[in-house]
Amino acid sequence: MNFKLAIIIPCYNEFERLNTETYTHFITEHEDVLLCFVNDGSNDSTIQVLNEFKERFPNQVFVIDCAKNQGKSDAVRIGFTTCLSTFKLEKLAYLDADLSTSLEECVSISQQISTKVCFAFGSRILTLDSDIRRKPYRFLIGRIIATLISKQLKLNVYDTQCGCKVFDESLAKDIFKKEFISRWLFDVEIFHRLINIHGRNQLKDIAREIPLKSWIDADDSKVPFSYFFKLWYDLYVIGKTYKTPLKTKNIENEKLLK
Repeated sequence: MNFKLAIIIPCYNEFERLNTETYTHFITEHEDVLLCFVNDGSNDSTIQVLNEFKERFPNQVFVIDCAKNQGKSDAVRIGFTTCLSTFKLEKLAYLDADLSTSLEECVSISQQISTKVCFAFGSRILTLDSDIRRKPYRFLIGRIIATLISKQLKLNVYDTQCGCKVFDESLAKDIFKKEFISRWLFDVEIFHRLINIHGRNQLKDIAREIPLKSWIDADDSKVPFSYFFKLWYDLYVIGKTYKTPLKTKNIENEKLLK
């Protein structure tokens, strides 16, 4: 089947917060969008909910069941590579299962993709007419991390870590071809791969950072608080690995952080 957009949604123990009513409303309004749920080795009833949802909408819902938990980066990558080999798609995106960014806003961001722009992503910039709700401690930690990431990338990007990113089909094949190093900081790796593919100076022409209209902080983040102390090592190894474009060829052998 052909779809204009596939939205990959990684799921780990999402049984209690999967809002099937919201997903149902979206599907009935967007017949040209595929929802691909990747169950990342959940040990609750997530897979049962997903399979029941697929039975209701077999033409627009695709479920991938990973028997073992592999982390968000691998779950997203599996979703992309499987959808690329199974469906004919124009664009692919990934989104968090809690829908902190709404499905509708993901579609809106996807409309920025054109013959010239191959990558667009949401940004949690608080503006006068936006509704961005983040816990104060997460905001402060997030800004520290974002500043360090921006310096490593040598890019004026405000929010690399927002969980809403959209790619055209050709770029998605290149970005998700190889495994990522980090389970949680793979968003940073995506930007490094973009730099290696298009060049740092060209990103302003082929990428768009879109301020979100709404983003609501989830109560139960899947990223453990203890990861804050390991994050700096992840960031160091990512910077070292992607220091030159040639090193990206050896990413699959750099499983230092798994």
